[in-house]
Amino acid sequence: MRGERTSEEATVEQWARQATTVRVIGTGAMGRGIAQLAAAGGLTVELADIRMEAVVAATEYIGGMFDKLVSKGRMTAEDAEAAKGRLRPVGEPLTPFQDCDLVVEAVREDIESKRELFTSLEKVCPKHTILVTNTSSLQVTAIAAALEDPSRVAGLHFFNPVPLMRLVEVIPGARTAEWVPSALSDLVRRLGHEPVVAPDAPGFLVNHAGRGLVTEALQILSEGVAEPVDIDRIARDVLGLKMGPCELLDLTGMDVSHPVMESIWTGFYTEPRFRPSRIGRARLEAGLYGRKTGEGFYKYVDDAKQEPPEVTVPPVEPRPVWVHGDVREALGALLSTSGVEVESGDEPSDQAVVLVAPFGQSTVAAAESLPLDRTLGVDPFGGFFTRLTVMVHPGLDKDAGRAGLAALSATGRDVSIVRDAPAPVAQRLLASIVNVGCGIAEQRLARPQDIDTAVRLGLGYPRGPLEWGEHEGANRILQILRGLHETTGDPRYRPSTWLTERAMLGLPLTETGTIPTDLTS
Repeated sequence: MRGERTSEEATVEQWARQATTVRVIGTGAMGRGIAQLAAAGGLTVELADIRMEAVVAATEYIGGMFDKLVSKGRMTAEDAEAAKGRLRPVGEPLTPFQDCDLVVEAVREDIESKRELFTSLEKVCPKHTILVTNTSSLQVTAIAAALEDPSRVAGLHFFNPVPLMRLVEVIPGARTAEWVPSALSDLVRRLGHEPVVAPDAPGFLVNHAGRGLVTEALQILSEGVAEPVDIDRIARDVLGLKMGPCELLDLTGMDVSHPVMESIWTGFYTEPRFRPSRIGRARLEAGLYGRKTGEGFYKYVDDAKQEPPEVTVPPVEPRPVWVHGDVREALGALLSTSGVEVESGDEPSDQAVVLVAPFGQSTVAAAESLPLDRTLGVDPFGGFFTRLTVMVHPGLDKDAGRAGLAALSATGRDVSIVRDAPAPVAQRLLASIVNVGCGIAEQRLARPQDIDTAVRLGLGYPRGPLEWGEHEGANRILQILRGLHETTGDPRYRPSTWLTERAMLGLPLTETGTIPTDLTS
């Protein structure tokens, strides 16, 4: 790919379509994955590392991965051999470059090491070569600052395992040439992956957006509202997440996750929405990292998570149930068809267990003058179709509580029991996810569609945060956040202006919208 750049558009098209050779520096898990993806996608891959034996091992490993794909019917034998033929072990990272369009650095997360490498690369690489870092936490701008020409440096953040995780964050630094992000995005698509342009800000896009779930889960834990297993079960069964936040932290390891939390928090100058938890710091110092140490929020035996059994209800004398509020019809019908006696009067009888279903509040019983000793909360989120979350308070009569629990268990749903709080667990987790996503959009750090795509593909959520907020209703999410903010006074629950404004104007969360600038013309 040679020729003069006549325009930005021509440069993007020329580079992305004609790029043929990539040098991958670093042969760890990420380097191997990137090399495998590039070779399978038709690029010649120069594998480089300071140790030649590591290069040889990586080449053999990648070849073995192609053989496995053939055995599983995911790749033809001819394509596998062709891909292997495109692997070129070169050894030393600065081995003379003959014709290289892209260099991908995948070495350890140390800014001085990366700066030194990029400074050396700038001196020996062809002028058309784009230099990218696969850093997951360091600023691209800070890495490029050491170069005489930082315009050809960008971030290309792949996720592990690279061949399976389709998302790639394309991160321009402050002085990256304007044509480079588009060119890299086109190349990523050519390799069969999905690019999103992410900001050169703490956490980029995926790790930034992911703070909504894990920091709120740790806040819930620190308040003693629920146990890790309850939070995880609610997150999976009610919100539809593939993995709950506590088991996710155990998988990634608190030695990895907590420093990321602290980095993003400090990087945004102690923004309360990203505030780390004392629980995370304590577990880090105690060595309770999760799966890799055999114990975290759960214990692991032979890498199998040891999870407590579901709640069982002891034998109890049945009592009638009276349901309060807008969910009276839906929850009453569910209980009635399950053989539970449901009262239909305007007020509960003296024997009835009272069920309330709050959105973003915990004072329904007191506000409505309901009998506190016989009142339980049930989270209405999700329409009572899956797991039922029961909120209990210190003034609840034990017999009434057991009778209410028995009535809800009769529906055949699994039940989680948590302490009453300003909002139920599922509502708090979702409101935090949506609010953080709205905050990213509010700051114009990324386009709404890129935020949602990054979260769906990078975190595996059923919906992106803006899509999810739109689906549940911006006013509903705003109600939950305002209830939390007013009750606790904690600025972590301050609603994003993006959310507040769009709820007020009836505009979708998923669209940027335009501000009229021609009012005087």
